Amino acid sequence: MSPFSWLIELDQHETVMAEAGAMDYMESVIDSETKLDDGSNPSSGFLGKRLLAGALAITGESIFLTYSTNHGIGKRKVAFPAPHPGMVVPIDLSKVSGNLIVQKDRFLCAALGTSISLHLNRKLGAGLVGDEDFILQRLSGDGLAFENAGGTVIEQQLNNESLRIDTGCIVALEPTAVFDVQTSRYLKSMLLGGIGLFLATLSGSGKVWLRSMPIKKLVQAHAPYGRNREKENSSLLGNFLED
Repeated sequence: MSPFSWLIELDQHETVMAEAGAMDYMESVIDSETKLDDGSNPSSGFLGKRLLAGALAITGESIFLTYSTNHGIGKRKVAFPAPHPGMVVPIDLSKVSGNLIVQKDRFLCAALGTSISLHLNRKLGAGLVGDEDFILQRLSGDGLAFENAGGTVIEQQLNNESLRIDTGCIVALEPTAVFDVQTSRYLKSMLLGGIGLFLATLSGSGKVWLRSMPIKKLVQAHAPYGRNREKENSSLLGNFLED
């Protein structure tokens, strides 16, 4: 199966939930139903559903979730694609203490009963670059959760140490890791090196997942008059082709 799409095998009567419109294909015995509910608390009622809708909307997701259920006999398949070139990353919530902090708009699908809620970064520095790094998602449960990420993905274990990375490269982290945003130390790097004014800092202990291609860099790389166009035109071959 391509890393750009993830194939899930459902047992009889098993259900997977996903953001609305995320399904790629499914076998004919699988039925889909759209709900305003993550299935984690059947007795949550009207208020619980409205809180879920608010959390999904603020974090860039559709306010509805699609339930795909296997009504056939034996295992049946359903596939969910990444929304842009990159990878789909499965994370077992039971192996990360049942909780995972996810960058907004990274959630793709998860086992039924996984709770999806809003997580506000308590570090003040994270608010400096806007809600991209201040407003996050918290996934809670004991099943698999699937996140989408541009480019390739690196899983890194922190052991009382810290990493400084591009603010858009974070996919997910365990709650035991601390996420903050700080200004770049070197003015020359900001102005000439393309590093940017802010860098994310991950510190403490726990697993973190990082992606190589944030969507903003993907757009820049493929823009008609973006960075790659400038490189081409500045080369000897580019100048020759322009003549």
